Amino acid sequence: MAVFRDSVPRTIPAKLLEINWSLVLLLGLLGMAGAGMLYSLAGGSWSPWANDHALRFGVAFVAMLVIAMFPPRFWMGVAYPAYMGALVLLALVPVIGVEVNFSQRWLDIGPLRLQPSEPMKIAVALALARYYHDLPLDKVSNLGGMIVPAALIGMPAALIAYQPDLGTTILLVATGGAIIFLAGLSWKIIIGAAVPAISGAIAFVAYGLQDYQRERVFCFLDPWQDPTGCGYQSIQATIALGSGGLTGKGFMEGTQSQLDFLPEKQTDFIFTILGEEFGFVGSIAILAVYALIIAQSIGIATSCKSVFLRLVSMGVATTFALYVMINVAMVSGMLPVVGVPLTMATLIIT
Repeated sequence: MAVFRDSVPRTIPAKLLEINWSLVLLLGLLGMAGAGMLYSLAGGSWSPWANDHALRFGVAFVAMLVIAMFPPRFWMGVAYPAYMGALVLLALVPVIGVEVNFSQRWLDIGPLRLQPSEPMKIAVALALARYYHDLPLDKVSNLGGMIVPAALIGMPAALIAYQPDLGTTILLVATGGAIIFLAGLSWKIIIGAAVPAISGAIAFVAYGLQDYQRERVFCFLDPWQDPTGCGYQSIQATIALGSGGLTGKGFMEGTQSQLDFLPEKQTDFIFTILGEEFGFVGSIAILAVYALIIAQSIGIATSCKSVFLRLVSMGVATTFALYVMINVAMVSGMLPVVGVPLTMATLIIT
């Protein structure tokens, strides 16, 4: 069993020196890029989006540094309570949740509006990492050793799918599956489960999707069949990306954004605005920042001697990477449109 390196108490300056500051710098660049794009979307104004983004990013950035001061044993201790707390919040959504855009995904807690599926992503990673930290390696691929991880993933996934929020459900299951794989799951089980998993996915698409979700799949295959309806978002996103050319139209010069052709341009389709204003060069540059963040996160995870730290770090890195890949593929027409925004905020990996 791996041991933690923090058995000897360290001072705050010593802990600060151990932080990967190149990763912190990359996250800072990403946050500033997000603020700049939201400023552009508002026609050169900090309201209504850039101010809120800058405030949230600043709070999250400071919180990330504070969280880095907590020893790993603290996170092991809160792993299961955090999971149970997030699960209770998810269970409350169908009962007292707030409905927005025909989906009931939020809870109003005083002045705060919380989407419980967001903390659940981290809670699942913590709970799975804690479970596998205590589980002998030879039991990872046993049936008994797989029941608990399946339940830890399945319960919140079912609650999130019920909201309905297919994008977040896919992200949660994919992250959980990645952690199980990295914990040492046998390839025989993975290959053996592939066929029923693929069959189940096909059956779900055929019979389990709601009408609007199935419509998105068909529009992905041929958005021009309904250019003013379900295909509108994909078509406008393609126009925005293509019109940017090599170097773009210039900051605050994007017609698709300024003339409001794109819905949800401040969240789901922010990458298309960047592509329109800064072209292929700007798009590759921001993707390079994402790639460096993901690479450094994986490097940090692989250097951890503790099973718990390694799996938590890889779980968070996987979630971050999936957000980027799914959103960019979605707005580029390579995946159906799902509610997965492009993350331009802090990633907590220490």
